[in-house]
Amino acid sequence: MRVALVAGEASGDLLGAGLIKALHAQREDIHFEGVAGPAMAAAGCHVLEDAEALAVMGLIEPLKEIPRLLRLRRSLVDRWTENPPDVMVGIDAPDFNLGLEKKLRKRGVRTVHYVSPSVWAWRQGRIRKIAAAVDKVLCLLPFEKAFYDKHGVAADFVGHPLADSSPVNPDMTAARAKLGLGDGQVVAVLPGSRHSEVSRLGPVFAAACAMLLSENPHISFVAPMASRSIRALFVQHIQAENVTDRFVLVDGDAETVISSADVVLLASGTASLQAALLGKPMVAAYRFSPLTYAIGTALKLVDVPYFSLPNLLTEKPMVPEFLQSEASPAALSAAVAELLGDEDRRIRIAKVFRSLRTELAQGADNRAADAVLSVAAGG
Repeated sequence: MRVALVAGEASGDLLGAGLIKALHAQREDIHFEGVAGPAMAAAGCHVLEDAEALAVMGLIEPLKEIPRLLRLRRSLVDRWTENPPDVMVGIDAPDFNLGLEKKLRKRGVRTVHYVSPSVWAWRQGRIRKIAAAVDKVLCLLPFEKAFYDKHGVAADFVGHPLADSSPVNPDMTAARAKLGLGDGQVVAVLPGSRHSEVSRLGPVFAAACAMLLSENPHISFVAPMASRSIRALFVQHIQAENVTDRFVLVDGDAETVISSADVVLLASGTASLQAALLGKPMVAAYRFSPLTYAIGTALKLVDVPYFSLPNLLTEKPMVPEFLQSEASPAALSAAVAELLGDEDRRIRIAKVFRSLRTELAQGADNRAADAVLSVAAGG
């Protein structure tokens, strides 16, 4: 049996690795190949192109990469048309994968898209493209399947791997000991994993931390760095605000960093869900490039009341959100300070977030593997 996979970025690489391991556990005769990162390669995937090749996002930013991405797509279509796999799995990276899946499906290849695009929130017209491109969508969030059911697109809710791997009772004391932190209040700062995110939010977050320290000089800050280059960039931001000595910077290990904190200040994205699954109150912010935001607003491409995942999953919003110019140092520092000063509120938020883990921890790797094998078999 042959399975083709195309993953985008580090998060897709981890999802792909879990899927490969779960498929191997059911069938040892599967050959995997495609666009993959180091985790998928270690799990047994033959790498045709590195997953980082798809690490582009936004409306405007990817334009300069279009020729290269089109060449890569054509080469994959040619390869898998000449020697078709039993099933092709596109993992995230919808702008690249949906076009690839559509071309392959027209040529008789069964296709699965793993991780629903945020079509329920952003550019809902894409549902027609998705319907034409895939035999099945694998959803990480329960409300996504309901959206696809409404539009007649085959979809399975498989749960979220982050929920599967998150500890039931995170140990704050052990996390602080590991990071060398004391007993005072700790704020985890997650400015993003992409250069564009950190360039826009890093200076704002650093300034917010400086404001917090001016009110409470005993606060400590800890931040996980996604890469060496991200670390170098963020160091510039905290140096500019003279708060470097109050920061502990950690290579990766976001789980330990978040577990150590009383409150988390973060760039909205998967990190907000991880913080919720660890039961941590948070303040979320995001800044798009001005042109991307202007186009999205003008064309009314966004249709959700909140932009952080936890607020879309809980009955009432638990996360203060700040978008574009609203994400100012003063606003962010005030929101964090309010949470730090209200322990009862932090406890209530943590209780609500604990229920999310129960809802989302469904054994995603195994459920996704079952769905892929079913599609490959014509189901």
